[in-house]
Amino acid sequence: MNKFLTAASVAALLLCLSPASNVAVADTLLVKRIDKTSSSAMPRRGLLKNQVEAQYGAPLNKQAAVGKPPITRWDYPAFSVYFEYNHVIDAVAKKATETEMGVKPAQ
Repeated sequence: MNKFLTAASVAALLLCLSPASNVAVADTLLVKRIDKTSSSAMPRRGLLKNQVEAQYGAPLNKQAAVGKPPITRWDYPAFSVYFEYNHVIDAVAKKATETEMGVKPAQ
C-alpha cells in the first residue's frame, strides 16, 4: 500500500511540474489588459445606437437582430457592442493576440 501511495504522489508531482502546466503562466489574460484601459475605450451600458456610432464611428459589421427582445451586435476592431432594442447592454473586448486568454474575435 505504501508503494502505491508513493508512486501516486510521484506521478502527481511530475504532472504538476510538466511543461503543460507552465503554459498558462506565459499567457496574457484579457481581464488584466482590460483593467489597464480607460473606461471610455468601450461604450458604456445605456448608450443609444446613434450615440455609439457618433462616438466610436461606423462599426466594421452590424449583425442582424435575433431573438425576443431583439439583440443586435456591432463589431469594432477592438470590441463588440451588444444592443437590446436601441440601447447598449454590454461591450466585450476582443483578443489582442492569439496567446491572450479570452473571447475570440468575430469572423
